[in-house]
Amino acid sequence: MKLGLGIGPVGPPGGERIIALAKEAENLGYDTIWCPEIYGMDCFTPLAWIGAHTSRINLGTSIMQISARTPASAAMHAVAMDYLSNGRLILGIGVSGPQVVEGWYGQPYPKPLARTREWMEIFRKIIARKEPVSFDGEQYQLPLDGGTGLGKPLKLMQHPLREHIPVYLGAEGPKNVAMSAEICDGWIPMFLSPYRMNEQYADAMRIKSPTFEIAAAVPVVIDDDVDKARAQIKQNVGFYVGGMGAKTFNVHKDHVSRMGFGDAADEIQNLFMSGKREQAFAAVPDQLVDEIALCGPKERIRERLQGWKDSPVTQLNVGTGDVATLRFFAEELL
Repeated sequence: MKLGLGIGPVGPPGGERIIALAKEAENLGYDTIWCPEIYGMDCFTPLAWIGAHTSRINLGTSIMQISARTPASAAMHAVAMDYLSNGRLILGIGVSGPQVVEGWYGQPYPKPLARTREWMEIFRKIIARKEPVSFDGEQYQLPLDGGTGLGKPLKLMQHPLREHIPVYLGAEGPKNVAMSAEICDGWIPMFLSPYRMNEQYADAMRIKSPTFEIAAAVPVVIDDDVDKARAQIKQNVGFYVGGMGAKTFNVHKDHVSRMGFGDAADEIQNLFMSGKREQAFAAVPDQLVDEIALCGPKERIRERLQGWKDSPVTQLNVGTGDVATLRFFAEELL
């Protein structure tokens, strides 16, 4: 199994923290370092900074939100990053949710699967660079319908280093995950249970190719006190299930409900939206935490790693900023 590192907050100005983590991960044999993007820093700039200070570790966006960039803009970002890093980019993309898409980017959210399909088709055409790109879809048109009428199909001026840049899709819903297996090179799951994959994502597991990558983001807390370790994970889960969405639409809450924790998800959301955040965090079930995260003493984590080894997951993305934790996982898995 490959190992990845999610860098999380970049730390103090100057970037020394993420550079030190990236160099340590590279020296230990980690495959990829992943940089997030929500509504703070973009995902490309920190990776460019890291790429300039490393030579082997892959550079992954997790997740570049497609509403933030047109396919052409993203393709130029991807080609530049891949070119300058000597072919180390993995482009992780996703649709986010209406709270961010419409509230932050001012873009429409409806039909996210159809939008992703069209976005991917245009992106692939641009990177392939076989001809000037034109596209007539419901979500995207190149050239634009209307306007001045002076737009014309164009061809990427920069020759890409690689004709095919790997794209992984961040997804939680079964239909979206199945689409990742159909049109992408990999899938980046969130709040994943390795014990439920073949059942919960049966369609995707059936159609995925042998080379399809599953790079699972797994929160990690090493602590001799299991309850104390779980509490850190519960804050993150409670925030997403309770607050990252509206009362009537929260993809993370829906995901947790599909896993069999529907009653708990309702309680978490009700408490969170009532301003009772600590109670909402406490309402996250221990079983849910134990399935999606690795927490507790090292001996306990060693035992629970077997479930991930037995799953279809190909890369374990460790969520930590602790060097000792990086080394522990390298010793166990590499």
